[in-house]
Formats: sequence, C-alpha cells, structure tokens
Amino acid sequence: MFRKKHSSHDYQEDGTMRQEAKINELKVVIGPLSGRSLQYCTDACLRRYLEARNWNVDKSKKMLEETLKWRSTYKPEEIRWHEVAIEGETGKAYRANFHDREGRTVLIMRPAKQNTSSHDNQLRHLVYLLENAILNLPEGQERMLWLIDFTGWSLTNAVPVKTAREAANILQNHYPERLAASFLYNPPRIFEAFWKIVKYFLDPKTFQKIQFVYPKNEASIELFHKYFDVETLPVEFGGKNKIQYAHEEFSKLMLKDDIKSASIWGLNEKPAQVDHATNGHATSEVAPEPSRVAAQAS
Repeated sequence: MFRKKHSSHDYQEDGTMRQEAKINELKVVIGPLSGRSLQYCTDACLRRYLEARNWNVDKSKKMLEETLKWRSTYKPEEIRWHEVAIEGETGKAYRANFHDREGRTVLIMRPAKQNTSSHDNQLRHLVYLLENAILNLPEGQERMLWLIDFTGWSLTNAVPVKTAREAANILQNHYPERLAASFLYNPPRIFEAFWKIVKYFLDPKTFQKIQFVYPKNEASIELFHKYFDVETLPVEFGGKNKIQYAHEEFSKLMLKDDIKSASIWGLNEKPAQVDHATNGHATSEVAPEPSRVAAQAS
C-alpha cells in the first residue's frame, strides 16, 4: 500500500555500491597481475574502462587486456623527452601552463606547425604528451582537455589519415575516459573534407566530446568560455594570455617530469640535461633532482 521513499542520497549510494561491485568483478575476471600491470590497474583505472564500455564487465575486460598487452610492448612510461623532442620544436603540441576552470590539464595542438613526416615518432610524441598530461593532473582530476588551433592549417600540412586513425585508436582504446573535451578552434572550411574521414574513426563517446569553436559564432564562444577564463586563454584562442611556446623552457620542464615519471614507475635511470646548442634535445647526464611523487601512474 505504501511505498518507502528513497532520497537522492540513497540512489547515489546504491549506484556507488553497484559500481564497486562491478570493479570487484572486473578484478576477478582479469586475474592476478604483477609489476607495472598491477600498478596500472588501480580501482580508478578499472572504473574508467568500465565507464568506457557502459559497465559491461566482459567488454571492459577485453579492452583492458588489450591495453595491458599494448603497454607491455609499446612501454609508454619509458618514452623520454629527448627521444621525441624534435617533434615539439615548432610547438605543434605541448602541455599548456594553465588549466581550465575546473583545474584540469590542457594540451595545446597547432596542426599547421607540423614539422616532421615520421608516423611512428609522431605517435610516440602524442603518447608521451598523454602520459605527461596524466602525470600532471591535479589531485581529484582524471581528465584532460585539448585545444586545437587550426590557424594556418591546410590539407598540405595535415597529418596522414593513417596517423590520424592510429592516434584516435590510441586515445580511445588505451586512454579511455581521459579526455574531457576537445575544442577545434577556427577550423577552415576545407577542414570539412578531412573531418568527414576522421570522424568515422571516433567512437560515439569520443565524438560527443568534440566541439567546434568559431570566433564569430557567439554560441560556440559562449560554450568555450564556460571551460576557460579569457584571462588565461592564449591570444590565438581569443584570450588575453600573450605567452608564447618556448621550446628550451618546455624541454627543461619535461626533463624534470621524466624524473618524476621514472620514480613513479620504479625505473632506475639518470635523466639528461638540456643542451641549448641542440635546441632542447637532451644530452649528458646529471644527478636527479628530488621531487614529490604522487601515485598518478594509472
């Protein structure tokens, strides 16, 4: 006759319990892990794989096992800045020195600054930046944002479709639920032809996170500013921040982060120092600097 009333808190608690049960179930079906795989598969990590597969344990298991296999061979945690520094010389992709309104890490990409043709090294550079962005996520944050500036972009400096497809696969399959949103700023009309091909590589979850921003479109700018403060946004994105990418300074930052990453993963190595004569590439070894290590490996 009478139904017991449930508060929103009760429903939230029930949902949390169901999610925890799914995480425990995934742990069981994955089986015993060791080494870096064990370190990678935290509860937060398992939750992201479950979210990516709509909490289907079997599909999440398959996805996670494929990632663990990929990480065991690709070894993204071992990529060091000096190996990919050449890709960053023009500032075509780098971690920003500011965050969005929620304090999340931001990666800036400027496709028109493409400076190499190596498929493999371009992907390694992307993976390095993804790992670095995760390394620098503030406590309590799990996702990053991408700002992609299309100023000067054309089909002549576009990455090959093969590279774009592989980059999408890496992001979606091996870094699930790491992307909060990606803003494509001021893409030219000719980009539509390229986009018609690339969008088919994206799964529905990733596709929904892509936002086009046009400087003369008030609605898209309003949405954009919900994520970013105009004072911190670089000028090229319509903001007031006049800071420019400086490869040597960024290289110093990355070398320090390499020390932190090695500590987190338990890698016993000596970092390299920046040689200004080689435009930011690392050369001779120096003693590591102490740093406070946070367990953000997953």
